[in-house]
Amino acid sequence: MELRTAASPKDVKHYTTDRLREEFLVQDLFVKNEVKMVYSHIDRIIIGAAVPSKSLSLDAGSELRAEYFLQRRELGVINIGGKGKVKVDGTEYVLEYKDGMYIGMRSKEIEFISEDENNPAKFYFNSAPAHKTYPTVLIKPEDCVTVELGSLEEANHRVIRKYILPGQVESCQLVMGMTQLKPGSVWNTMPCHTHDRRMEVYLYFEVPENNFVMHYMGEPTETRHIVTRNEEIVISPSWSIHSGVGSKAYTFIWGMVGENQDFDDMDAVKMSDLR
Repeated sequence: MELRTAASPKDVKHYTTDRLREEFLVQDLFVKNEVKMVYSHIDRIIIGAAVPSKSLSLDAGSELRAEYFLQRRELGVINIGGKGKVKVDGTEYVLEYKDGMYIGMRSKEIEFISEDENNPAKFYFNSAPAHKTYPTVLIKPEDCVTVELGSLEEANHRVIRKYILPGQVESCQLVMGMTQLKPGSVWNTMPCHTHDRRMEVYLYFEVPENNFVMHYMGEPTETRHIVTRNEEIVISPSWSIHSGVGSKAYTFIWGMVGENQDFDDMDAVKMSDLR
């Protein structure tokens, strides 16, 4: 498990391109036959992926000082690969492409399984500290709260699906969902915002080969960019904007943890104030 420390905005504005990528970009997370994780000190989120040929177990490792991974944590999972299963304490859940799961605290045995080793599942997950056990839930995209925003004229026509949020799938602090850009639209989260009560993580996927997403971050008056490719992740501190523009339409998974779970709790930034 890789460890990442928090960073001050006063320091970040002096970072080189390489240093910015080293601190906030996560690459090569989806490796066949491995469970790979990044533990960020920002709100103690863990970002991970499991790509099993057959099956892989989720273990706590020495970093958590726990008897098992979810002893004090909760977990959100979304499959962006072939058909697979997640086994939770002996109960199997089948996950098709873009199906998700919430797995509650104190679930002891977590196993990731692919149905076809030639087309393995790609289980992407976010985990946050928890204080209460909520039920484990299988999540289908068609059952999610769905919002359509933006327009082709503004190049930001998109569909937002909310997988884990209060009133739909309960959790202690983790909120997760997916945003898909419509063909011809390339901007996400613009006009942009910050939310000082929560940090956020973006996983960009369905980015066509030889294309990219330019992810914008930093304080609104000290913006920086990170070039991201398919299946790469950006860690966004609570003080930072988080927005992107692609060379072609794409999809991204967002995960938030922190002080509250209010999706609409945002501090809007005027377009004219960006620098």
